[in-house]
Amino acid sequence: MTTSTNDHPLTESDIQAQLARLGLLRDAIAQAIVGQQDVVEQLLIGLLAGGHCLLEGVPGLGKTLLVRSLGQALELQFRRVQFTPDLMPSDILGTELLEEDHGTGHRHFRFQPGPVFTHLLLADELNRTPPKTQAALLEAMQERTVSYAGVTHALPAPFFVLATQNPLEQAGTYPLPEAQLDRFLLHIRVDYPSEQEEHDILAQTTGSHSPAVPQVMHGDEVIALQARVREVHLGEDLLAWITRLVRASRPGDGAAPEEVRKYVRWGAGPRAGQSLVLAAKARALLHGRLAATREDIAALAAPVMRHRLLLSFAAEAEQKSPDDVIAALLRGVPFPA
Repeated sequence: MTTSTNDHPLTESDIQAQLARLGLLRDAIAQAIVGQQDVVEQLLIGLLAGGHCLLEGVPGLGKTLLVRSLGQALELQFRRVQFTPDLMPSDILGTELLEEDHGTGHRHFRFQPGPVFTHLLLADELNRTPPKTQAALLEAMQERTVSYAGVTHALPAPFFVLATQNPLEQAGTYPLPEAQLDRFLLHIRVDYPSEQEEHDILAQTTGSHSPAVPQVMHGDEVIALQARVREVHLGEDLLAWITRLVRASRPGDGAAPEEVRKYVRWGAGPRAGQSLVLAAKARALLHGRLAATREDIAALAAPVMRHRLLLSFAAEAEQKSPDDVIAALLRGVPFPA
């Protein structure tokens, strides 16, 4: 795909061709996924923004199928790791093997890359494994590198981690540490399907025919679209509103709404603002626009911020969720005049 350079700037037809590819990608995923349109959109926003996504929902809602369908639609290397309580960091990152040269008898260590060396990594049921193994993904997600025995190994580009987790109330789960949660661009909630969607799921998955997901996009196109996202216009008034929203999520801030001061222990950091800017730009591009709007920000405030707020005991006692606090933020933080 042609990318913009000083010598060969993209034309309007080039941009429209890029946008058409996004439509093909959405249609390809729909071949295997019934409903869940908001979830699919947020997943594609994470891909375009170059961030990682955390999908949460009870078992059986098709989280793994959704991620696998995305991997099939993209001409990228795809690997899946099932996280279990006995999984070790080396099972993800890789390990060193002792090899012997049969000609000279000389022995040496060779690094054997783990499944994290891929383009699209599905970390299935991430919160089923203890924190030590969860933390093994930290450097890979943030730096796109893996350090082992003093040597830094670069991960392929693009690199996209899609993690699924079961609700924390379920037995046998380990809450993800705040530092790891902050590495996820979006925290996507997967809810139960509607009655019609559930009917269609039963009809589609219990027959002899399994719908095939066509490959519609390769790695260079994904990288080009990620670069296009950063060129989407976001006005100074929108940037100021994002800044105010993030700062007002901190209970010590003077502009924090009453709900924040009452229900939040720790608010969102600057990375939340960066994520909201990129996600809003990606949503605009996904909808065929080259400028972000206020609606883009409002639609993505909850997925961007819900995992970055640490609620108080008062919130738990009154059954307030992060989404309730974020809704109060959107109501209580005025848009710049």
